[in-house]
Amino acid sequence: MRFPQDLGKKLLSRASAILVVGLLVLATTRGWQPSLKNPPPLTHSQIDSMARLQKSVRHFSVAIGNRNYRSIASLDRTAEDIAKALRALGYQVEIFPYQTLGMTFKNILATDPLRSPELPRILVSAHYDTCFNPGADDNASGVAGMLELARLVKDQDLPANVQFAAFVNEEPPFFRTEHMGSRVFLKDHKERVKGLSGVITLEMIGYFSDRPFSQEYYPLLGPFYPNRADFITVIGNYASRDLLGRVKKSFQAHRQITVASIIAPEFLPGVTYSDHWSFWREGIPAVMVTDTAFMRNPHYHKLSDLPETLDYERMARVIHGLHKAILDFNSAKINTPNSISTESD
Repeated sequence: MRFPQDLGKKLLSRASAILVVGLLVLATTRGWQPSLKNPPPLTHSQIDSMARLQKSVRHFSVAIGNRNYRSIASLDRTAEDIAKALRALGYQVEIFPYQTLGMTFKNILATDPLRSPELPRILVSAHYDTCFNPGADDNASGVAGMLELARLVKDQDLPANVQFAAFVNEEPPFFRTEHMGSRVFLKDHKERVKGLSGVITLEMIGYFSDRPFSQEYYPLLGPFYPNRADFITVIGNYASRDLLGRVKKSFQAHRQITVASIIAPEFLPGVTYSDHWSFWREGIPAVMVTDTAFMRNPHYHKLSDLPETLDYERMARVIHGLHKAILDFNSAKINTPNSISTESD
């Protein structure tokens, strides 16, 4: 049996179109843009930060290890160690317990008692539980980064009252539910977040790669972003666009590491995958600072998420970049409750 000639042409045309679309989609799931070349040499302060970051990550992911509701003793020890570290830096630490599944879990908030409560407030947060694995990148890296940033800003002349929060139960089965630690905190302690100018959530900040095509993207995004997984990303929603812009601008000005950013709707996969989602639900500007997790890290949610897989030099550059961003807020005039100044960049 022979196909009519015009039918054969139609089938060939459709097959060609499908092939072209498939190749286009495939090509745009990898980055096309170059990354920052020749960042400045590490300072002595950054070298010191590298050592502290590595020590913290190893402590939480190896000395303690798996940290979730199936290992409640490990969760409690982690909370105690975070609180102890923040108190040692001179912060006033508050513990906020709550119950679910018949167990008690703890959120942590640290405030510098020497800073004026009249200053605009910025919150830096990280979750300390894991997805049934050691969780070196997810999220010992975020906790280590939060503790190091708390050390860097302590006793400095800052334009804002910077607080630090460690949230529990970000991972399944609590993920994006009303039992998620940050969600519970916001519902039960609204007075603690009243007037917040912005939130910076540290979510996996330790995995990087110099290998070509090591960074994945959702289709059509690749042409606008770096090819190698050697950058940090800042993610926000439309209401957080000014906060995102200021953080990105500071990173770019200080040239510590390539920074990418995206303002995206919540339905895009990955955009709401951390505690910043809880603040978005309350209308508070919040951004997630991340290495993009499963878009680059092959150890995501696996037993192989270990300290040896992380890049502590780039982690130090990220934290010192955020330190500069906080100092740069001096020109942002962040004095309106629940909003960041909308003056032009």
